[in-house]
Amino acid sequence: MQHKSFSQPKIWILVSTSILFIIGSVIHFLYDILWENPLVGLLLPVNESVWEHIKMVLLPVILWWSFYYHFQGKQHQIDKNRWFTAALVALLTSFASIPLLYYFYTGAFGIQLLWVDILILLFALLFGQLLGVHIYRYCKPINFKYVLIVFALIVLLFMIFTYFPPHIPLFQDKTTGCYGIIPHTLK
Repeated sequence: MQHKSFSQPKIWILVSTSILFIIGSVIHFLYDILWENPLVGLLLPVNESVWEHIKMVLLPVILWWSFYYHFQGKQHQIDKNRWFTAALVALLTSFASIPLLYYFYTGAFGIQLLWVDILILLFALLFGQLLGVHIYRYCKPINFKYVLIVFALIVLLFMIFTYFPPHIPLFQDKTTGCYGIIPHTLK
């Protein structure tokens, strides 16, 4: 069943992909720019592992969907439950796309190229935003309160794994061989 017209928010969700891409790209460098502050590292990438690169979509996607709803929800009569269900799907799709695309191209072709890594971020965000639009329009929503709890748990998980990452390839910095945040004394 199709939900009410979604033209204006749909346009902004698609436009948002480029904005999220720029923000995600900047986020990649903020930990180093901000003197490797351990608090900043809780939510921003601290190394070159695939897991840490997923952080480039974590806050931008959650905040974009939240701010859009806050500032445009009433004007566009956006259903809160549908919106945040779509936001969760957009986030999880972007999360899953990064390692899937990265491991596919590096494993299938045996190469790693910076420009392909950059495109992976763009495609991951695009896939997430497009699927979010689809979910908003056609799927049965879950209560937004449950979505907010899941968001909080995801953020907490990223914070924990920054300091206590599992020692598996997803969490290993491909340039140093280390895992998680590395205190200055260990460098």
